[in-house]
Amino acid sequence: MESVASFLASEHPTAFSFEILPPLRGKSISGTYADIAKLMEFGPAYINITTHRNEVSYRDMGGGMFREVTSQRRPGTVAIAAAIRERFGVRPVPHLICGEYTRREIEDQLIDLSYLGITDILVLRGDRGGNAPTFCAVPDGHGHADSLVSQVVDFNQGIMADGSRTAPEEVPITFGVAGYPEKHEEAMNADIDMANLKAKVDKGASYIVTQMFFDNERYFDFVRRARQAGITVPIVPGIKPLTSLRQMMMLPRIFHIDLPQELASRLLECKSDDDVRETGVEWGIRQARELKDACVPSIHFYSMHATNSVARIAREVY
Repeated sequence: MESVASFLASEHPTAFSFEILPPLRGKSISGTYADIAKLMEFGPAYINITTHRNEVSYRDMGGGMFREVTSQRRPGTVAIAAAIRERFGVRPVPHLICGEYTRREIEDQLIDLSYLGITDILVLRGDRGGNAPTFCAVPDGHGHADSLVSQVVDFNQGIMADGSRTAPEEVPITFGVAGYPEKHEEAMNADIDMANLKAKVDKGASYIVTQMFFDNERYFDFVRRARQAGITVPIVPGIKPLTSLRQMMMLPRIFHIDLPQELASRLLECKSDDDVRETGVEWGIRQARELKDACVPSIHFYSMHATNSVARIAREVY
């Protein structure tokens, strides 16, 4: 099976891909399987598996003392990726994040993935965690995705986290990185954001997947600026259908994106989640059709909590 990077760089009709969230710890994987099954009729080229940093809570120890407790709310992406490949025969793309992982812990994940023959990943910094105002790396961790990219490249070459050397990987891990059509929230300006993205590509990223957007012109402009900056790898648009009234305010705030005025006006007329879902599907069909007409390499759907909407959109577009 060819790598996702090779596939995206090849001549092919616009592909369909989507992203799933592992179930909460202690919950059955059957719900995740059911969500994937709903979308298999559209022949996904690959399935991304998102991950989040661990959750920090404080346990009352009595006497006015509290202890910080770190817990993993969801299982790691390594096992989920292997399970999905076994069950559905589709190439999985687990996310690898800086989070609160040390270089050694990240190396352990890379080793496990390599042993399993899972050699496609998406390299990300990950979220800040909790209500933290800035991202803080752990000692001997990574503060930025480009540093994590360097570790993956070193791993492929047989350079381990402690500086020791072993044989290079027979099948190197190929990877994509994230791009932000509306600029990363922490970048001082769009030019610096693009320079940071180019640095990750120059180090070895084989493709880019964008943050969600609702205005296709933002994506097309982002691609134009990337090409002008010398970035030549495939750039996959990521879109998400709106499904609830809460998302109207939550998504722009959390992901620092704008809703185009036409969509915003229609959403302001919605009285229920059902109304938002219908609007989200209609807008998603419109977005996806225009992107497909532009011959993008793939349309990547952020399908968490929106599987039924994604299926309705794909049925009209693919």
